[in-house]
Amino acid sequence: MNSRLTSILVTTTLVSSLILLSSCSKKTIAPPEGTELKSASSTGTNLDYPNASSYSESGIAGEESMDSTGGPGSGNLSINNGADQQSFEYRRTYGRSSTVFGPVYYEFDQAGISSEMAPILSSNASYMKDNPNTAIVIEGNCDERGTNEYNLALGERRAINAKEYMINLGVDPMRIRTVSYGEERPLFTGQDDLDWSLNRRADFIAE
Repeated sequence: MNSRLTSILVTTTLVSSLILLSSCSKKTIAPPEGTELKSASSTGTNLDYPNASSYSESGIAGEESMDSTGGPGSGNLSINNGADQQSFEYRRTYGRSSTVFGPVYYEFDQAGISSEMAPILSSNASYMKDNPNTAIVIEGNCDERGTNEYNLALGERRAINAKEYMINLGVDPMRIRTVSYGEERPLFTGQDDLDWSLNRRADFIAE
């Protein structure tokens, strides 16, 4: 008799438990605060992933524009969202210049402005004239060949020539200062003609 009663009690308990479990709603796991979940149909998978647009990390959509110092900017000196500032292509395009300006490149042991570089200086000058509150520093750079003293002097001539060119295009000279780094700050560290040519450069930095 006790055995039969125990069996009935166990069976009743099991049935009750199953009924309770089936009536419970499916538990969901909340995403981290500040994120939202994409539906499985939108991702094409059976899983939900955080929406990347809710983040503002470097290289992810939603980052702020940056000025030449790398801090949050006013919007004038914007970069492409997701641009890798350390990539070869980015450095070749901008050098160390603020992204509203283009760098100017020089032939080996030369400080003159070539015909290929003239349109870049014209564009830089146009930006300066359209933005009268912008002041810049032009940084002259050289490749590593030659003595430090010679390259400092050469970098200075490169920066000064770029400044004079922009002054001739109508930019106020009081808004431009120059500095030479010679070979002291190579942006490209290879030992070949390509890297050397990319280090022979004047950068235009908004202050």
